[in-house]
Amino acid sequence: MDKTKIIVVEDNIVYCEFVCNLLVREGFRTVQAFHLSTAKKYLQQAADGDIVVSDLRLPDGNGIDLLRWMRKEGMMQPFIIMTDYAEVHTAVESMKLGSLDYIPKQLVEDKLVPLLRSILKELSIGRSRMPVFSRDGSAFQAIMKRIRLVAPTDMSVLIFGENGTGKEHIAHLLHDKGKRAGRPFVAVDCGSLTKELAPSAFFGHIRGAFTGADSAKKGYFHEAEGGTLFLDEVGNLAPETQQMLLRAIQERRYRPIGDRTDKNFNVRIIAATNEDLEKAVNEKRFRQDLLYRLYDFEITVPPLRDCQEDIIPLAEFFREIANQELECDVIGFDGETRKTLLTHAWPGNVRELRQKIMGAVLQAQTGLVTKEHLELTVTRAASPVNFALRNDAEDKERVLRALKQANGNRKVAAELLGIGRTTLYNKLEEYGLKYKFQQP
Repeated sequence: MDKTKIIVVEDNIVYCEFVCNLLVREGFRTVQAFHLSTAKKYLQQAADGDIVVSDLRLPDGNGIDLLRWMRKEGMMQPFIIMTDYAEVHTAVESMKLGSLDYIPKQLVEDKLVPLLRSILKELSIGRSRMPVFSRDGSAFQAIMKRIRLVAPTDMSVLIFGENGTGKEHIAHLLHDKGKRAGRPFVAVDCGSLTKELAPSAFFGHIRGAFTGADSAKKGYFHEAEGGTLFLDEVGNLAPETQQMLLRAIQERRYRPIGDRTDKNFNVRIIAATNEDLEKAVNEKRFRQDLLYRLYDFEITVPPLRDCQEDIIPLAEFFREIANQELECDVIGFDGETRKTLLTHAWPGNVRELRQKIMGAVLQAQTGLVTKEHLELTVTRAASPVNFALRNDAEDKERVLRALKQANGNRKVAAELLGIGRTTLYNKLEEYGLKYKFQQP
C-alpha cells in the first residue's frame, strides 16, 4: 500500500479497533479518532490522498458535521460514512454534501476494503495523468478563480477554447476540486461517436440486444456514476445523439439497449468545444435546448498567444519533463530560442509547445536548446497578443511585463508589444525606466 492513511472516526473504541485491524491486515495505514475535535486536528495535517471513514453519530457532533466542515475548509479528501440501517436515509443525505458512499456497519467487513481499493484506483489514475503546471499569468489566474467558484457545485460547465489549449485539463481541475473528487472521471471523445454507436456507448446494452452483442456492456453513464462525465468536443455529436442525450439529462435516467427497465444516474456533466455553439444553433447543427442543459456556467480558455507570460515558464516545465522521459540533460534555452518561443503564434497552443519542446530536447540531448533544435519559424500571432499597448493607464505595466519576458532584450520586447524600438525607448524614458533595463 502507498502512503495513504485511513482516518477512522468512531467513538466506540472496540469497534474502532475492529475496523482499524481489518484495514491493517489488508495493508492500509490507519489513524484513530474517537471525537470530532480529534478528527479535525488530524485532518489539518492530512495529505490530499488520505481517506476519511467516519461514524454518523459522535459524542461532540456527527459525521455530516465533519464533512461539512471539511468542504468549507477546502479539504477534498474522500469521505465514507458508516451507519446503522435505521439511519441510511441520513447517510444518503450526506452524499449531497460530497461523501463518496455510505456503508451499513453490518456490511463493513465485506464492503469497506473493496470500496477503498476502488477509490485508490481512481486516485492513482488521476496521479498518472500528465503533470500539471501551475500557470501564474493573469488570464489563467482569472480562470482558476472561476474554477474555485463553480467546482464545489453540481452545475454543468461548458468549456470553450481552441484545440490544444487544455480544455480537458480544466475539466479535471473542476472534478478534482469538487465534491466528486475520488469518484470516476470519464472522458468521451464525441467526435469519434457515430449515431449508430452512440446509444450503446453512452447507455450500454444487454447481451443479445443486437447482432454481435455476445455479452453485456456498461455505458459511459454507468462508468461515471457518482463522478463526472466529460463530453469533449460536444459540438461534433450527431443530431440524433443530441436528442438522445438531452432526454437522458432532462430525466436523469436512461435505458440500456435491449433492456426493459430504466436506470437512474448521478453524474455531473462537463462539456467542451472549440466552436461557437450559438452559431451552430442558428445553423441548425446543434440543439438549443441541449445547449441550455450544458451551459449553466462558462469557462473560456484563451489561446497561448494571449498568455505571453506563461510561454517561457511552460517551456521550462516541458523541458524538465522531457529530460526525465528521454533521459536527457538539457539545462535551458539560448537567447535566440527564447525570442523564437515568445514571437511564435502557437496555432496548436500548449499542445504544440509541448511537442516542440520534447523534440528539441531530444535533438539537443545536453546543454542549451538552440533555434535549430526547436525547428520553428517565427510567425506573427493571428490576433493581438496580450502585451499590446492600449492606454496610458496600462502601458507601463505591459512594457514591464514584455521586458521581463524578453529578459531585458528591448528588440524582442518591442516585437511582443507590436511597436518599434524607437517607440519603446521613448516609453522607457517617459516611465523613468531608461536605465533599469540595459540593452543586451
